Amino acid sequence: MHEASSSLTWRPLTSQDARAGADLLNAMETVDKVGEYYDEQDALQELTDPYAELERGSLAAFDGPVMAGFVKVRYQPDADQVHRIVMDGGVAPGHRRRGLGARLVKAGVAAAKRLHALHHPTLRLVVDIHRLEGIAGLAELLGPQGFLPARYYQNMEHPLGDAIRDTAIPAGLRAEPWSQDNDEEFRLVRNEAFKDDYLWAPLPADSWRSEVINQAFRPEVSFLVRDVADGTPAGMLVTMSWDANTAATGIRDARFMLIATQPGYRKRGVAGALIGRGLRAAAGHGYDRVVVQVDSANPFSSFRLYEAAGFTPTQRFVRWTLDV
Repeated sequence: MHEASSSLTWRPLTSQDARAGADLLNAMETVDKVGEYYDEQDALQELTDPYAELERGSLAAFDGPVMAGFVKVRYQPDADQVHRIVMDGGVAPGHRRRGLGARLVKAGVAAAKRLHALHHPTLRLVVDIHRLEGIAGLAELLGPQGFLPARYYQNMEHPLGDAIRDTAIPAGLRAEPWSQDNDEEFRLVRNEAFKDDYLWAPLPADSWRSEVINQAFRPEVSFLVRDVADGTPAGMLVTMSWDANTAATGIRDARFMLIATQPGYRKRGVAGALIGRGLRAAAGHGYDRVVVQVDSANPFSSFRLYEAAGFTPTQRFVRWTLDV
């Protein structure tokens, strides 16, 4: 392996790097085939994440004006016992096998330790990397630095059209579309539904706006299910879609990013009803297919639920973990 080129310029990322970042991520997509394309607004949204702290938590390499590689980490504002920091990054295809990846991963771990010391120094630190299974050289890069595969995530797709099954909202419940008035209830359902999963720390309001209610959010395919008797939110579906993906592939995907059911309403068909309502709404608004990612460790048999609704498995992703 060649050493990282001494001609590269190294510095933390800034919000001014959105265009260069999108170009790098799209160059990576041509080789890695993850199924994710970026425009400048998508990259800017990630760079302005309130819990990224780019000055302390990122590093990028530039070959002139072109970004050759980057790493950034995101800390958890709220954590209990374990502080999980998510690391993201990549290297342009033309700069791989030169040592950039190893340098960036080491820099990311160091950044994670810095942010951990600032925000949750008394807790155990774990660093996570989420990547498509089988990317060339990834295991060889992460394994020697102590990362281990810890959890798997299965992408599944639905073709819409005649494959949509009729699923009624359960008796005593009703569905309503997302609005500014019920937005906070969506967030609270998400936090309550996943409170027992250590990977799903509570999402504060500023993170909700940054990660969910952004340019990719699709309110016309996002629904809340409510108890008719007392108005209690029972479950919700959040759908997103990226214009850059549509422009690059010609396929308009609706991605079910969040489906959550409150504990007291489980095993009543809420999730299945939300999936059916979302599929019909996606078809009615001209989407070509629906995509969802299912956690292999999900305790609610989500894979079988989606399979019964007409979804079929495609790619699989891996969460690599370093216990620091």
